[in-house]
Amino acid sequence: MSFAIVTDTSANLPSDLIQKYELSVVPFSFFINGSEHVDLDAEHFDAAGFFAAMRAGTKVSTSQIPPQRYIDCFESLLQSGKDVLYVCMSSGISGSYASSMIAADELRDKYPERKLLCVDTLAASLGEGLQVLRACELREQGKSVDETADILLNERKRMCQIFTVGDLKYLRATGRLSGVATIVGTMLSIKPVLKGNELGQIVQAGKIRGRRQVIEDLAARYDREVRNPNAQTIGIAHCDCRDDADLLIKLIRQGKAPRDILLVDYEPVTGSHIGPGSLALFFWSDDTIRSR
Repeated sequence: MSFAIVTDTSANLPSDLIQKYELSVVPFSFFINGSEHVDLDAEHFDAAGFFAAMRAGTKVSTSQIPPQRYIDCFESLLQSGKDVLYVCMSSGISGSYASSMIAADELRDKYPERKLLCVDTLAASLGEGLQVLRACELREQGKSVDETADILLNERKRMCQIFTVGDLKYLRATGRLSGVATIVGTMLSIKPVLKGNELGQIVQAGKIRGRRQVIEDLAARYDREVRNPNAQTIGIAHCDCRDDADLLIKLIRQGKAPRDILLVDYEPVTGSHIGPGSLALFFWSDDTIRSR
């Protein structure tokens, strides 16, 4: 293995893929009633129970990841003689990238013979996870850590992230929305369509009346915006709304069917910010997708 690839739990990758590509994962924390939890076992995460508790009023919060957590992960790999590439959650919605850079700066001084690079994906959930898998693909092709980082930084603008939520109150409460005043909300069955912009922030992309209609709109956007679908794996993540995810998959396969679809439950940290009933779609488009 030419270099180690590190990501974080926000990437939302299943355990089998983490093991297959020998990924290291920095754990993010969440708090329930003040008690800290770390969930690294995606295979056994009780997503239905977690989001049901949120629906019932359980308050879930998160906190900034301290640089020491990155140091603990990165240093063990550097000590083993490996260069390290960290593929990180969006700086537009999290301070995790800033913390990783603090850790990286400290460790570069300590291990000057090694390379430690951090890539801000400007994405979350499988928008980040698909970029991690791209890094794995590039490593298998024999690319160096520098070449892989450069390619990811160039290609990240092509990652389309579109989603809808069951209730905007979760995003509003955590301050993850940009341009809040322009968003209508879910009153009168108006459902928001949200996206990740060129800064990795969450912004409004549209509003649709009715849940079925908003799922159809996600599929239609995919059909318009996807590039080379038969050569890519796309991602779908949901917060305890599997029937809606299955409908989205069905609609997508009726159009420009991708090579494969990776379907996951939202992990608890990012899931707590968008809330129960959220449904997200991730795929590769063109260079202008984030800005239009």
